[in-house]
Amino acid sequence: MKIYTKTGDKGQTALYGGTRVSKASARVDSYGNIDELNSFIGISKSHIQDEEVLKQLKKIQFDLFTVGSEAATPVDKLMLANGKSRLPLIISETEIEELENWMDAFEEKLEPLQYFILPGGGKSATFLHAARTICRRAERSLVFLNESEEVRPELIKYLNRLSDYLFVLARYISKINNEPEEYWNPNER
Repeated sequence: MKIYTKTGDKGQTALYGGTRVSKASARVDSYGNIDELNSFIGISKSHIQDEEVLKQLKKIQFDLFTVGSEAATPVDKLMLANGKSRLPLIISETEIEELENWMDAFEEKLEPLQYFILPGGGKSATFLHAARTICRRAERSLVFLNESEEVRPELIKYLNRLSDYLFVLARYISKINNEPEEYWNPNER
């Protein structure tokens, strides 16, 4: 099977369920942002040595494929005619709670925040901060899509929580790598 199909040469693509839409549609934009986020997490992983963190990020990348597949599926196409789900997996409160538990464990090892943090803190932390901003864009694009087409709230909630996780993880990685964080302190201008 060849990777190219030529079916998108005129600016359209197929969603799960077969509906063809413009590649500039809000739905395609949303799962494109999720794909970009997933790739940037992969870049971040290439600069991290902590095995537990790498295990978490691999799970998150898996979950982002799940989020992306649902974002690529109109709600009315989630169920097949026989009543079964079109998708083998969906994001649930379980994955959201998992992110919260991981964050809580990292935060126990960090100093409390007193100021905003400038994105940085070493190469791996900087990539994680960039992934956080891409995650926020992916979240905004799902919210935008939800204004015209229904999106399950768990998807938006997952991305919201993931951006928090990426922020906390960037701080944790800076700490374990002994790379100082820089603060935005308006009093030190």
